[in-house]
Amino acid sequence: MTHPTESGDAYATPASAETPEAMTPGGEAATGAEATRVKARRDPRVPLTTAAGLGAVAVVAALVTGGSAPVVTAIAGVVTGLLAAISLIMAASRVVPAHRRQSGAWRWMAAGSLTWLLGVGVRPVADGTPFALTFADLLMLVGSVLLAIGCGMSVKPPAFTRGVIRQAADAYLGAASVFAVAWVAVLGPAFRKAEDTGAFFVALALPVVCLIATCAVTPAVAASRSGNRVVGLTGVGVLTAITVAEMATALSRLDGDTPPLAAGLVVPAMLLVLAVAPWVQEDRPARPLAAALTAATPLVLVAAATLVATLYAIGGSRDAALVVVAASVVLVLLGRLFVLLVETAGMRRLVDVGEQQLRRLAENTGDVVLVCDPAGVIQEAGPGLETTYGYCPEDLAFRSIFDYIHPEDLPAVQALLDRMTDEDGDGPEQEGGTRISCRFRASDGTWRPTESVAARHVRDDDLVLVTIRDLSDQVALRNQVTHLTFHDGVTGLPNRAYFEERARDVLTRRGAGGTAVIFLDLDGFTSVNDSVGHASGDHLLGQAARRLRSAVRADDTLARWGGDEFAVLLEGGGSGGADAQTAIDLAERLVRAVSNEPFRVADRDVALTASVGVAFAEEDLPPGDLLRNADVAMSRAKELGGRRMEVFATHMHADVLRRLEIASDLQRALLENQFAIEYQPVVDLATSRVTAVEALVRWWRGSTFVPPEQFLGPAEDTGIIVPLSEWILREACREVAAWRASSWDIGLALNLSTRQIMAPRFVETVAEALSESGLPASALTLEVIEEMLVDDAGEMISRLSELRTLGVRLAIDDFGTGYASLAFLRQLPVDMIKIDPSFVSGLGRDDTLTLLTKTIVQLGNDLGLIVVAEGIERPEQLDLLRKMGCTRGQGYLVARPMTARGVDSLRPTTTLQNTA
Repeated sequence: MTHPTESGDAYATPASAETPEAMTPGGEAATGAEATRVKARRDPRVPLTTAAGLGAVAVVAALVTGGSAPVVTAIAGVVTGLLAAISLIMAASRVVPAHRRQSGAWRWMAAGSLTWLLGVGVRPVADGTPFALTFADLLMLVGSVLLAIGCGMSVKPPAFTRGVIRQAADAYLGAASVFAVAWVAVLGPAFRKAEDTGAFFVALALPVVCLIATCAVTPAVAASRSGNRVVGLTGVGVLTAITVAEMATALSRLDGDTPPLAAGLVVPAMLLVLAVAPWVQEDRPARPLAAALTAATPLVLVAAATLVATLYAIGGSRDAALVVVAASVVLVLLGRLFVLLVETAGMRRLVDVGEQQLRRLAENTGDVVLVCDPAGVIQEAGPGLETTYGYCPEDLAFRSIFDYIHPEDLPAVQALLDRMTDEDGDGPEQEGGTRISCRFRASDGTWRPTESVAARHVRDDDLVLVTIRDLSDQVALRNQVTHLTFHDGVTGLPNRAYFEERARDVLTRRGAGGTAVIFLDLDGFTSVNDSVGHASGDHLLGQAARRLRSAVRADDTLARWGGDEFAVLLEGGGSGGADAQTAIDLAERLVRAVSNEPFRVADRDVALTASVGVAFAEEDLPPGDLLRNADVAMSRAKELGGRRMEVFATHMHADVLRRLEIASDLQRALLENQFAIEYQPVVDLATSRVTAVEALVRWWRGSTFVPPEQFLGPAEDTGIIVPLSEWILREACREVAAWRASSWDIGLALNLSTRQIMAPRFVETVAEALSESGLPASALTLEVIEEMLVDDAGEMISRLSELRTLGVRLAIDDFGTGYASLAFLRQLPVDMIKIDPSFVSGLGRDDTLTLLTKTIVQLGNDLGLIVVAEGIERPEQLDLLRKMGCTRGQGYLVARPMTARGVDSLRPTTTLQNTA
């Protein structure tokens, strides 16, 4: 069974005790929480029936057997006391740990019931002794005190107790008042008839102590707002019954009579109720009004006792005992009044100190304190007003606070004051104050953002205490944080987050028509950071931002996208006509703004160019796709050499996706050995002897051949070119070393990529490949194109020089197409130059190309370099190259790329074929 309290069920019912299905009073099945409530209402029948039955059987048995009143009272008391103790102990054992205090209280009450029943049980025997206060009386006295302790613990104590002294004073006042009334009604006449006054007061010791105990716990139990206080109230009833019964017993003893049976059965009856009380559910706590009346009970008793004593005195009766009791009551009342005055004065001082501390705290924190009446007229102003807002407190005295509130905030402030001064209001505004944000006018006329708190004045409810906190610094800081969140700290331009949000907002409000996005990238900016440092690079970005800002229109949004990329949103551009031309013209202006003049950085001029991509919005095109399209167009412009503008086309995105797909497949192809090597022979043009082979990589994706121009670029971009080139190097070195082992003096040529050369262990990788294969370093020729030397000359030349130290030969591929061929021939000791096929293709047909080819051959011979002509496809080209003095060549006329087995057939005895 369950017993709910204010915080939940007090008992945890064993599963075995529950029935499969409970029935509601109407006979319907109830399950879950409803069944629990039904059982809680039904369970008291068992202890009630048992207790009443046993008690009745005991009383009837005593009467039938002819027992006297003390014997019947003793039997009934023992049986009912035992029932109450057992019931309380059982209930306490089933209380959940969260209600440990309640469990302890019931055990105290059970102990009191057991002690009391022992006293009742031995009283018939003890009454035969000549003592006025017997051993049985002492046991009953101890039992009553234990019951009182249990009653006090059975209810939840209030959050703010009244103190032990005040509680003791109230208990004494109540007990003394009841005693005074009882003295006038009953005890006075008995006292006057008593022969031994000492024995009289000794006989009253037990009921008086019980009375004091009852008065001590009754206010706390009655005023408790706990959901379950049945046990406590029943315990108070037991104590009251004990007091009445013992009072009757004491009077009967003084008269020499037997105590009446009715008085003796009052306590057993209440013990039966106490046995049932732990199993009864009460859901209604005490009302606040009832609690207040209970707290005033001692004063009511004192007033009643005073009235009765006064009437008694007017009747001419005089008793010293009554005078002593009345005097003690007066003294206690005076003492309580004195304590109350001291507490009141202390509370008043605390209120004053709290108000002063509040004012001081408000002033020290920069808050301004104003006291206003219900009409908003300022009655008092704190000294912080002058420091914060520039007003003297006297300037605002008796002025309306509404004169200093922003007009837009006036309605809210007026409504707040109306609520604060509403006499019938009982909401949180009246109890704890209300916060409101408004703008307050300073003496210089500026409106300052504030956070104000309005509350009732602690001394006068007709006044309102307003605390105003200036938030100017916080608002400025918040605005600064917002600016930094959406702006770039280097250039001062809006950042990527702002640009994306702006583009999304424009496309949502205005649609696709009239919207375009331009992406711009600074070509060669990475070398600036590497050469002059990141601080100088940031300075250059600031210059670039200023140039771009001067080129865009006022309505356009210019932002730094990230790194060296910028973005422009044109809200007035469009997909056709003049609008499209406007966007294209702006893109070209941006290219010129960056490229026409060098930037001054670190006392040097740095020339940069720009790659620009343009994309136009379309219907149902998400903002993210529009930005992506502009980025793709910019990348396309960069791939085509930079310093140009490209407009996005659909095929560009397809190309990007295809490159991404190829890049994804490259990694898998490297793991699955889908790559192969073919060799294109290089021959001596005079003797037709094969002197070297150039290793070329081939990719067969399944049964599909992928041309090198389709996958070498993605491999370079993704970095897969590094492990792929290492694999080519090791395989080619191993194959050529095997040919050389068969007495064939043949060399190996390999093309190098920029990423491969700049790899951390590139030189070590070449040395390891040579060592593992046994190929002499002089038999390996590594080829680089001139553009690689131009982009990063310092580091590139340093790496190639290390290779030259190993003994590896170096060659410049596509010679003549770069920007500084002759300069690099002087800086980097090379062994070979390879004439670009674009020169060889014009031999015999273009006099200019023929002259340039001849010049290159003559230059190479004069410098003592080996000159190799690439792309020989016609016999007349071969004849002219021989006449010019070119020593070596390669091309389809000489030999096509072939597998290693095909190269085996080109032994030194093989003659040069003049047909493709």
